[in-house]
Amino acid sequence: MLTSRALVRGLKSGFWRPLSSTSSVQAAHGKDMSPDVLDPSVPQYNNRLDTPLSDVPFVRNLNSEQRQLKEKEKGPWTKLTKEEKIALYRLTHELTYPEMRRGSSEWKTVLGGVFIFLGFSGMLVWWQRIFVFGEVPHTLSDEWVEKQTQRMIDMRINPIGGFAYHWDYVKKQWK
Repeated sequence: MLTSRALVRGLKSGFWRPLSSTSSVQAAHGKDMSPDVLDPSVPQYNNRLDTPLSDVPFVRNLNSEQRQLKEKEKGPWTKLTKEEKIALYRLTHELTYPEMRRGSSEWKTVLGGVFIFLGFSGMLVWWQRIFVFGEVPHTLSDEWVEKQTQRMIDMRINPIGGFAYHWDYVKKQWK
């Protein structure tokens, strides 16, 4: 019994403690977070036609070339070339309005999915008609329906406002 307690204590201190220590928690939730992880508490960049100016620029981490361009931006804009102005625009905005308004090819994927679904459904109905459902019952044949109708007329079924009401018993035809 003493050895089992010592074994459990040893496992707890040797296995569980490194997993539950403060250092591992800090490493998992510390300031060394990956740049791919988005923090929802800070404003995010988005391309939307209804909000033309985003809260944050598109490019946040500037390289040396982009920093030089930002310094040049503070001077007169007449000295900037057209390419530099476009590069400055691309630092703050990912897409222009015409690029945002341009349609996508997503409709092709949706239409393809609809056709695949309809094709699969048609194949399922065809398979059920051949292998699941049997022959049409004899009670749906024209002869049977005609005999059944004549029997209902002879029995004067629902004579006030229903089936027999529409039959002329004198002329032997429908009213």
